[in-house]
Amino acid sequence: QVQLVESGGGAVQAGGSLRLSCAASGIIFGINAMGWYHQAPGKQRELVAAITGGGSTNYADSVKGRFTISRDNARDTVYLQMNSLKPEDTAVYYCNADDRLSHLSYWGQGTQVTVSS
Repeated sequence: QVQLVESGGGAVQAGGSLRLSCAASGIIFGINAMGWYHQAPGKQRELVAAITGGGSTNYADSVKGRFTISRDNARDTVYLQMNSLKPEDTAVYYCNADDRLSHLSYWGQGTQVTVSS
C-alpha cells in the first residue's frame, strides 16, 4: 500500500502563487510516475501535470508556463509550483502515484485551491 499526503493548498488572489506538496509513504519502491490532477465542482478530474521517475514532465495546456512539477526522490515527495494563478484554477487538487509493479494507482485526499478575482 502507498499513502499520499498533500499539503499547501489555500486561498489566494488572482496572480498569486501556491506550492503544493505530496509526500509518499508505505511500499513505494514500485512508484514511477506521479502527478497532480484537479477537479472543479461539477467537472471531471483532469490531469494538471505529471512527472516520471526519470524526470520527464507533462502539463495540461492550460497550465503550461505557469505551473512547474518537480520531484525529490530522496524525500519521496512531488511538488507543484503554481504561479500566475487564475480563478479558473480553483479546484480540489489531488496527488496521484502509479505503481509499475502492482499496476495500481493511488490517490491523496485532495487539497483545496481557491483563486479569487
